[in-house]
Amino acid sequence: MKKDIEKKELTKKSEDFSKWYTEIILKARLADYAPVKGCMVFRPYGYAIWENIQKILDDWIKKANVKNAYFPLFIPEQLLKKEKDHIEGFSPELAVVTIGGGKKLEEKLVVRPTSETIMYEMFSKWIESWRDLPFMVNQWCNVVRWEKRPRLFIRNIEFLWQEGHTVHASEKEALKMVDWALDSYIKLYREFFAIDGIAGKKSESEKFPGAVDTNTYEMLMPDGKVLQGCTSHDLGRNFSKAFNINFIDKNGVSRIPWQTSWGLSTRSIGALVMAHGDDNGLIIPPKIAPVQVIIIPVLNIKEKNARNKIAGKVYDIKKDMEKNGIRVEISEDNNSSLGRQLNDCELKGIPLKIVFGSREYRQKKVVLSRRDKLSEKGEEIGFAELSSEVIKTLKDIQDNLFKKSKKHLKENIKECADYQEFKDILKKEKGFIKAYWCEDPKCEAKIKEETKATTRVLPRDSKDEKGKCIYCGKAAARKWIFAQAY
Repeated sequence: MKKDIEKKELTKKSEDFSKWYTEIILKARLADYAPVKGCMVFRPYGYAIWENIQKILDDWIKKANVKNAYFPLFIPEQLLKKEKDHIEGFSPELAVVTIGGGKKLEEKLVVRPTSETIMYEMFSKWIESWRDLPFMVNQWCNVVRWEKRPRLFIRNIEFLWQEGHTVHASEKEALKMVDWALDSYIKLYREFFAIDGIAGKKSESEKFPGAVDTNTYEMLMPDGKVLQGCTSHDLGRNFSKAFNINFIDKNGVSRIPWQTSWGLSTRSIGALVMAHGDDNGLIIPPKIAPVQVIIIPVLNIKEKNARNKIAGKVYDIKKDMEKNGIRVEISEDNNSSLGRQLNDCELKGIPLKIVFGSREYRQKKVVLSRRDKLSEKGEEIGFAELSSEVIKTLKDIQDNLFKKSKKHLKENIKECADYQEFKDILKKEKGFIKAYWCEDPKCEAKIKEETKATTRVLPRDSKDEKGKCIYCGKAAARKWIFAQAY
């Protein structure tokens, strides 16, 4: 076995968070660097996590009557130019094709950075009357944005995501969909990723180019920086006007519809690694773990019949767990020592492990060892109760991880009214800072320039109150959340 799974070679999370993060991804075999700088290769284990995320979210999307579709990767440049704010916002990140089939193209083709423009060109052809609304589609695809400072999962030139796009006869219906999408993402992160965060609205400068409003879920990572987990946009009628999307209402009057778009990407896996991993490797919440239980048979017994009995019982245990909906694997690594296999399981963050040998076979019980509590002694469970205890323990692991995340969030939200204190927090601790802001983009830009902190979100539960802007001292009506972000 390669040395790259030895725990002793891992950088400690507390000593160099950035280096630790990269090492964990590479050594746990989630992904690897691609030959193209800024791109990455999803290895099977990493892609299996994404597949679990897809299954969960895709089910919710379909239950909301949103249909899956697929649109082209290439977008004619003139389509991108139809919505002024949109093209201005994305121009620095575009990858453009100028040659095709060995010949210079008459019109440049942009490699999809997001699909609003290519989709809405088609929507204008398909939507004619109120009977066509609401029109709701989603696609699972890749997008390309030319990142200057790429980082595995967090910022890549090419990444995977889902993007939902809906068209509605009324603003009320559109806003309901915006809230549904954001609520779905919040549920996904809290109940499945076990990561707590703050949901709310983006500032004018931070919102999606072309949107009326952008909503988000912001998560605080252990190093004090923040990661944007998703977006849900109220597009108003900006794109429908630009792309001439109209419908005839029930009274025979031509009207302009309201639109939404919303998305979550493979960046979410980066959040997962950061939020729960430790010095021994990943810790994957059971609900999205590709493997929830790993059984490691100890077959270094001379007597063939004894080995066969152990192997047979291990298979029976696996079969019983699978009947109960548990994702379980038997380790087939016969070339490595037990110690190395245990290290590998810890590195990959598998929630539960069982070592099964002659002792376990004789005593008719096994020891369940939890990944989230490595320092604690495992629990002995009899064969008959094993599946029910595994289900119970997996739930406890899930709850425990979320409890830790919730505690981390609560302890790292600071309120301050003094700009010097604001700067001191960012230098020493980082984290979320709640402060009044006058909502003048000039103040926002200055704060970013001087501290590298941005307005991350106006929390959903924010109330209007009287205060003074953290930067300029002018009257402010709301407290915003600031932080340094990835």
